[in-house]
Amino acid sequence: MEVVEVPQGVTAELKGNEVVIKGSLGTNIRKFNDLLLIVSKEGNTIKVDATEEKAIRQKALNSTKSMATEIRNDIKGVQKHFEVKMEVVFAHFPATVEVKGARIAINKILGERVPRYANIVGTTKVEVKDKAVRIYGTSLDDVTQTAANVRTACKIRKKDIRIFQDGVYYSLEE
Repeated sequence: MEVVEVPQGVTAELKGNEVVIKGSLGTNIRKFNDLLLIVSKEGNTIKVDATEEKAIRQKALNSTKSMATEIRNDIKGVQKHFEVKMEVVFAHFPATVEVKGARIAINKILGERVPRYANIVGTTKVEVKDKAVRIYGTSLDDVTQTAANVRTACKIRKKDIRIFQDGVYYSLEE
């Protein structure tokens, strides 16, 4: 059994097979498999336990820790945004990035005339300033998937990547 503490300023409630977590920055909804897991709320704690059926007990035991970690991440996300910083890198043709609705348009990678697009997942927000791209939101899964979509859209094919290094890369600077 895994126990997750819910801090002050954050509310958690169970609705069917979903855990709804609300905080000052927004709401996260986490679905779980009710055939594998028993999730209950008592006071300021959420308990995640495996079902008692012998046939699926071992698989359920492996899932309890994962579900508890995902709930902890959702709690962290509604208190403080998860954030990924990226940077536009180009050698010859000045590449640009702009947000168009629920997609990110990457223009002029390697001088291409047609923009490449990456989908923004969930309620993730994207800010672009010059060559810096900031991706942030309350859900760790959505933020990291959006960043991965940008990297996938910028992938260079049929060229030597040691020479053609244009793209949008993860940034380490704070």
